[in-house]
Amino acid sequence: MAHAAQVKIPATYLRGGTSKGVFFRLQDLPERCQTPGAARDKLFQRVIGSPDPYAAQIDGMGGATSSTSKCVILSKSSRPEHDVDYLYGQVSIDTDFVDWSGNCGNLSTAAGAFGIHAGLVDPARIPDNGVCVVRIWQANIGKTIIARVPVTNGQVQETGDFELDGVTFPAAEIVLEFLDPSDDGDEGGSMFPTGNLVDDLDVPGVGIFKATMISAGIPTVFVNAEDIGYQGTELREDINGDPAALARFEKIRVAGALRMGLIKTPEEAATRQHTPKIAFVSKPKDYVASSGKTVKAGEVDLLVRALSMGKLHHAMMGTAAVAIGTAAAIPGTLVNLAAGGGERQSVRFGHPSGTLRVGAEAKQVDGETGKSWQVTKAIMSRSARVLMEGWVRVPGDAF
Repeated sequence: MAHAAQVKIPATYLRGGTSKGVFFRLQDLPERCQTPGAARDKLFQRVIGSPDPYAAQIDGMGGATSSTSKCVILSKSSRPEHDVDYLYGQVSIDTDFVDWSGNCGNLSTAAGAFGIHAGLVDPARIPDNGVCVVRIWQANIGKTIIARVPVTNGQVQETGDFELDGVTFPAAEIVLEFLDPSDDGDEGGSMFPTGNLVDDLDVPGVGIFKATMISAGIPTVFVNAEDIGYQGTELREDINGDPAALARFEKIRVAGALRMGLIKTPEEAATRQHTPKIAFVSKPKDYVASSGKTVKAGEVDLLVRALSMGKLHHAMMGTAAVAIGTAAAIPGTLVNLAAGGGERQSVRFGHPSGTLRVGAEAKQVDGETGKSWQVTKAIMSRSARVLMEGWVRVPGDAF
C-alpha cells in the first residue's frame, strides 16, 4: 500500500513571552493553505500534533499545553501605516478544532521580531542600532499592536537582561502597545458588553456570582476568588488535576459567553474554546510561585489566576494581561476593587509564576447612552527569541 511522502514547509519556532508557536510566512504555505479553510486547519493540526487523544502531542511541535499549541501566519501588510499582518491559530490539543476567535498577546511579541527576521518589514524602517517600531495589524481581532523591537547591527537583538516571570532565562526587552484594545470585534460591541462594570452572573448548576465581563485585549470574565472557593494563590496543579473544578470553570465561562453575546447557545461554546477567558482575582497575599520564589503581598496590587483552553495557565496570557490592566484602570470593576480601588494607570499583579506589570490609559467619555469608558492603549514588556528555524515536515495527505 502506497503512502504519501512527507512535505517540508519553511517555518520558524519562536518563544514569545510565556508562549511558544510555529511561525510561517503566508507565501511559504502550500497554495491551498494560503486562504482560510479546512486545509489550513488540518495543516496546523498536523504540525502541532493534534488532535491527540493522549493529550501529549508527541507526533508534532506542540508541548501539550495551551501555551505551546499555537501557529502564526505573517505577511506584509496591505494596510496603510502597518508593516505586517499577523494571524493567530490556537490549536486544540485533544479535539478536532483550531480557534481563530482571538489573539495571543504573548506571541504578539514574537510577531514583531519575526516580521524583521522574515524580511517582511521594509529595510528602510530598520535602524542599524536602536529600536525598530513594528506596526502590526492583528487580523483576528482587527486591532493595531506596536512592538518596539531592539536592533543591533541591523538584526533583532534577542539576548539581554530583561527577566520575565514564567521564562527561565533573561532576554532582550520588547515593549508592546495594544492600541484601542477595547471591543475586539466580538458581537458584544463594547468594552463592557452587558453595559455594567459588575453583573450578577447566574451559572446553571453552580450558583450566582459577581462578575466583571470585559472585552479588552480578549473577552474575559472576572470573578472573585473567594466567591468560588479559592484564595487566589493557587498554582496549576491545584486546579488542573481537579476535573470537577475544571468543569465548574467551564460552566462559568459558558454563562459569561452567553451574557457577553459571544455565543447564542451553550452548545456553541465548544467551537469557541479560546474566548472568553475566565479569571479569578483576590486582594494581595503572600504565596510561593511555581519557581519556588516567594511573592510578598506588598510586592503586588492584586492576585489573578486565569484559565486558557480549559486549564489554569502557568503564568498569564498576554491578552488577559491587557484585560487585567484595562479593568484595573476603571474604578468599580472587580479587578479594580481587588487592587484597592480608585484610579490607576498601571497595576502589578501576582500570577502562578510570579508577577507582571501592565499599564492602561483609561478615560470616561460622553456617549449616546451616557458616560462610558474608553481605553486608548495598554502597555507591557515581554521578550521573544527564535528557538529553531528551517522546515517542518508533515505527511502530504494530512491536509
